[in-house]
Amino acid sequence: MKYQLFGHSGLRVSPLCLGTMTFGKEWGWGSDAATAKEIFDAFMEAGGNFIDTADVYTEGSSERILADLISADRDHVVLATKYTLSNTTHNPNNSGNHRKNLVQSVEQSLRRLNTDYIDLLWVHAYDYLTPIEEMMRALDDLVAQGKILYVGISDAPAWVTARANTIAEFRGWSRFIGNQLEYNLTERTPERDLLPMSKELGLGVVAWSPLAAGILTGKYNKDDGKGSGGRMEGTTSYRLNERNYNIAAKVVEIAKSLEVSPAQVALAWISQQGHIPIIGARTLEQLKDNLGSLDVTISAEQMQQLDEVSSIDLGFPHDFVTRPGAQKMIYGGMVNQIKGNKHPLVG
Repeated sequence: MKYQLFGHSGLRVSPLCLGTMTFGKEWGWGSDAATAKEIFDAFMEAGGNFIDTADVYTEGSSERILADLISADRDHVVLATKYTLSNTTHNPNNSGNHRKNLVQSVEQSLRRLNTDYIDLLWVHAYDYLTPIEEMMRALDDLVAQGKILYVGISDAPAWVTARANTIAEFRGWSRFIGNQLEYNLTERTPERDLLPMSKELGLGVVAWSPLAAGILTGKYNKDDGKGSGGRMEGTTSYRLNERNYNIAAKVVEIAKSLEVSPAQVALAWISQQGHIPIIGARTLEQLKDNLGSLDVTISAEQMQQLDEVSSIDLGFPHDFVTRPGAQKMIYGGMVNQIKGNKHPLVG
């Protein structure tokens, strides 16, 4: 397994990230500690080093299970966890991105993980009640204390991330080096602003739900939308629609032609764009199949087919400024004669 620099930093990470939301049985669909160890060991033996968890995953069990798994070689692991969310409803300061919740969440994560430091702390989601300056300064303080080494942001509007990094840059604070977001063949809306922003700011992109909660394996097509187990039976059933069935069918078709699994095609589609999928296996077999995606190469023609079946409208202003008429007016009809034209939306 080869490694890559994560965003605009010197941090070396594996091209796949092991998600551990599945570590623990508290939520009804995860794996027990013994299975989690099998998954973790297989990932590490394959060369993986990038591990993702969160303080709220399986009511803290994910971090507690990881504490035992990383103890043998802590420094080899690039350990990422998150703060922001809470499963309680009685304490208004037990959630959000403000300094108080940040400090108490990190201290609790450090105790559960039985470690002195967190390699990468993600802001789990955008909290519009907390001033961006407060969040960035508080994160920088923890970096200065050595409790966290790098910071990233997840599930936030592009303008929030851009403003946060601009403030941090001009004030000499630690900047976000990564952007974690939902991205897969059924969810391509990050291509409007989040992905172009990440490229411009030098943010490493980590994609959660790369298999669209299992849809891209094709199992829901076979079961007429019923599927079997997992989170789809809960709050993500909105994904079950004709468009997504058609996308899954194309993934299955390409997988058959390559003699690989549909999951491997869905993961390889993300990897070939330079992003890092989070693989959240519940069994050792699922993990081994996901790792096989690193050996899959999707041809340019097949990438085009996947693009056509899953394409989205970029919306205003992207569609407007790339129209031929607008291009002619903006660049005086000479856009194709200007060396260095690298606009991501203009061919």
